Amino acid sequence: MAIFRNEDDDTESPDDSGSERETRAIPLLPLRDIVVFPNMVVPLFVGRSKSIQALEAAMGRERELLLCAQREAAEDEPSEEDIFEIGTLGSIIQLLRLPDGTVKVLVEGRSRARIRRFVSHEPFFACEVEDLGESEDLDESDELPVELGALVRTIHTAFEKYVKLNKKVPPETLNTVMAVQAPGRLADAIVAHLNLKLDERQKLLETIVPSKRLEDVYARMQAEIEVLEVERKIRGRVKKQMERSQKEYYLNEQMRAIQKELGERDEFKSEIEELEEALKKKKLPKEVKGRAAKEIRKLKMMSPMSAEATVVRNYVDWILSLPWNAYKDENKDIDEAERILDEDHYGLEKPKERIVEYLAVQALVERMKGPILCFVGPPGVGKTSLGKSIARATGRDFVRVSLGGVRDEAEIRGHRRTYIGALPGKILQSLKKAGSGNPVFLLDEVDKMSMDFRGDPSSALLEVLDPEQNHTFNDHYLDMDYDLSRIMFVCTANVLHQIPPPLQDRMEIIQLPGYIESEKLHIARQFLVPKQREANGLDEDFIEFTDGAILELVRHYTRESGVRNLEREIASVCRKVAREVVKGGDAVSKTRITPAKVKKFLGVAKYRFGKAEEEDHVGVCTGLAYTEVGGE
Repeated sequence: MAIFRNEDDDTESPDDSGSERETRAIPLLPLRDIVVFPNMVVPLFVGRSKSIQALEAAMGRERELLLCAQREAAEDEPSEEDIFEIGTLGSIIQLLRLPDGTVKVLVEGRSRARIRRFVSHEPFFACEVEDLGESEDLDESDELPVELGALVRTIHTAFEKYVKLNKKVPPETLNTVMAVQAPGRLADAIVAHLNLKLDERQKLLETIVPSKRLEDVYARMQAEIEVLEVERKIRGRVKKQMERSQKEYYLNEQMRAIQKELGERDEFKSEIEELEEALKKKKLPKEVKGRAAKEIRKLKMMSPMSAEATVVRNYVDWILSLPWNAYKDENKDIDEAERILDEDHYGLEKPKERIVEYLAVQALVERMKGPILCFVGPPGVGKTSLGKSIARATGRDFVRVSLGGVRDEAEIRGHRRTYIGALPGKILQSLKKAGSGNPVFLLDEVDKMSMDFRGDPSSALLEVLDPEQNHTFNDHYLDMDYDLSRIMFVCTANVLHQIPPPLQDRMEIIQLPGYIESEKLHIARQFLVPKQREANGLDEDFIEFTDGAILELVRHYTRESGVRNLEREIASVCRKVAREVVKGGDAVSKTRITPAKVKKFLGVAKYRFGKAEEEDHVGVCTGLAYTEVGGE
């Protein structure tokens, strides 16, 4: 062992006389990510050539070397500045060369030491060291001061608690540590088992005073114990949840096995698979597809019997059942459309003209925003049936929603999913029924809507019927934009003044006046008589209506703008004839309905026709009346 004196100072200091610390030149082994403490036995794997040469030199010098940590573990070629000044003097217990060139060495720390100066850098680090020993240290046999003794006992108790909480520390370590009474050795023995960073370990190594070091170790151990207690609580909670989940899983597997034996299958699992398969096949917008996939993933993690699973399942069903990109091919043949409209309705020239114009424009424009037509007229003039004819003429599907008495905004916009039994609004429900994204959509009795505390449905219709907004219609239930712009909306109303002005502004108003006598005659002959004859089980061999009989019904038994009551009276005559046919059997001949027969079947005329009052009556004056719902 080489011993060096300080050559710059020839005189001894009075303080250092008798207790001058030795300085020696010793090989240095720089360590990565580890700090070796006195009385600590550590296995090390050494691969750097400089370090291997330092070990070989130490083996030739009584196996003694200095173990110092590097400031940066990643540094392969550390300089003097990269190595901490204070380390541990150690001795090599065992050295083993491995086939890959690395060396495994078992070292034992003996005491703290400080680097005074580096003697050489090549072929390995050698430095002059100062042995720091243990200031204020006591032997195992010495009696400790009261305060220090209390600290040691507290540390022992805390370490016992720490070992119970930390399963990584072997139980036999507890006996070893409990036997140590010297404060310095106790602190060093415990540090090895604490989860500390390199800087924290180095700081404890550099704390020379044992009592101070013991206090630091106690503070850090208490912090570790708090963390471990929180971890134990979390583990306990997770374990309970896991046990419950495992139990549920086990029971579900048992149920599945029983179902398999009985020939049944796991309905919920197969249902999710069906939804995933349907999602793959369905052509959906990107945003909608992503939302549906997310909801199906959420559904997989839920219990099949939970209420939330039912809500999610219904929501996914609605997304998949709506016709997102399913559009029906439209008829662009104007001649065919005109033929169908004339076949279904007599008169109504203006509405027919408007529909043919729409088809003509559509033939020229690739994508056209659906028009919003509103037929306003008295009851029975054929507003609703005209909607059906438009669908037939354009080759679209037909859906009808009656708005009479609707006073809840959610009927149009849908309910939010937070409510039990939530559903989309009537608009999306009807589109699901139609099965295509571009039907003729009839909003019947749009003037009969009302409003109360639940909202104003006419205001909710503004977005539906506005061509500038309805391509991003947002239903509360779906909470996603749906394109309504390709739908052809047709509204019907009896009176205009009951439709709110903002709603009127969105629509193209087409007035349908009442039918004149000649039109009613033609409609009855062409449509009403054949319809009622078939409805009452009669054919042309049993009954025939003359024009005079039809005019008799129009003039004396009905007073209306439309033909609804006229149809009822024709049906009444047909029923009387049906009764005679059934009574008479095969002997009954064809019944020809004349004005006289009408009077016989229907009794006294209900209305007078073409007769003015010839004499004045008290309290009565002749005037002219006008009503929007017809009459004459």
